[in-house]
Amino acid sequence: MSGKVELFRSLHRRRQPGDPLVLPGPWDAASARALVAAGFPALATPSAGVAASLGYEDGATPADEMFAAVARIVRAVDVPVSADVEGGYGLAPKELVERLLEAGAVGCNLEDSEDGVLKDPRRHAEWLAEVRSVAADRLFVNARVDVFLHGDGDPERAIERAALYVAAGADCVYPIMAPAEVLPLLRSGIQGPVNVLGRLDGEGPSPTALGELGATRITFGPGLQRWTALALEERAVELKR
Repeated sequence: MSGKVELFRSLHRRRQPGDPLVLPGPWDAASARALVAAGFPALATPSAGVAASLGYEDGATPADEMFAAVARIVRAVDVPVSADVEGGYGLAPKELVERLLEAGAVGCNLEDSEDGVLKDPRRHAEWLAEVRSVAADRLFVNARVDVFLHGDGDPERAIERAALYVAAGADCVYPIMAPAEVLPLLRSGIQGPVNVLGRLDGEGPSPTALGELGATRITFGPGLQRWTALALEERAVELKR
């Protein structure tokens, strides 16, 4: 496991502008295998995509089922897998880290909002510091910053939260839903890797363009799962004709 964690960390280092790390999001073992077969060196599960595959609404997946799903994905592939575990399911840092390691994840995505409301950033930073302390170097911590999703969209506020989380030991910060035009400002104000949400509908900048704007890595949330579900629905309609 330590080898996979170090490999995952190394994939974030010394990224050149225009060459971000692209991490697609598998929602089950079959999709994970397909993505690895396509040549991706690592994967990052989307909580909403996994929830949909298990029959739950986003945010409603029981912790046991989420960790079991992550474990199935990890077992199916040989590449590092980071897991979106939402806000941590109310688990104490020690138990959260233990559950992630038992599932075989090399990293985790942790949100700084709950029920659509931003958490107190200093208190959340203290919690992240506890997670980092327990995990040591065994997990890559991606701290989500929800200012653009549930806050007022102020880039300076996002930078302030990111600084607290990096100081707490986060390996990467994720200002989800940040508009492309503010990425250079975020990049200039945030220390370390920056995760940016990519789009699959062709409407937003390409991964290369996002990298040139400052993204270290690109994830797509549940985009792949939803795109696949839509394609399946359309194909099913054709089969009925």
